[in-house]
Amino acid sequence: MTLTIYIDADACPVREEVYKVALRHNVPVVVVSNSFLRVLTHPLIKRAVVNDSFDAADDYIAQRAGMDSIVITADILLAERCLNSGAVTLAPNGKPFTNDSIGSAIAVRAIMADLRAGAGSENIGGPPPFTGADRSKFLQVLHESVVRLLRV
Repeated sequence: MTLTIYIDADACPVREEVYKVALRHNVPVVVVSNSFLRVLTHPLIKRAVVNDSFDAADDYIAQRAGMDSIVITADILLAERCLNSGAVTLAPNGKPFTNDSIGSAIAVRAIMADLRAGAGSENIGGPPPFTGADRSKFLQVLHESVVRLLRV
């Protein structure tokens, strides 16, 4: 089994942190985006630029993710697809998506979409700002996930 980390990279604030952990543990990373992004030049880091069709990046990741993968995404529906494939799935703030939590995350996503559609987006707040504490928690959780999967 070869552990691979997949990053849903469009608007991902923790790419550098992923590189740091991946290089420390000699784990390959695939940075998936709909457009060209600058990525660290290293043999373990691969860039995958997909077309700009709806869900192209999600499809690329979901088709490859499995029990030997860690997926970094803020996309709840992609997280569900990856969990169904057995992948460890983490949000950029370090919160793991789990089989126990994904259902409620999807429900909240649907409720928020309905509220935004009905009330106008000016009355509904978005996600909280990304903080240094989020970055630190992400580093810790990613490191622990890599170590755990490398032991398998």
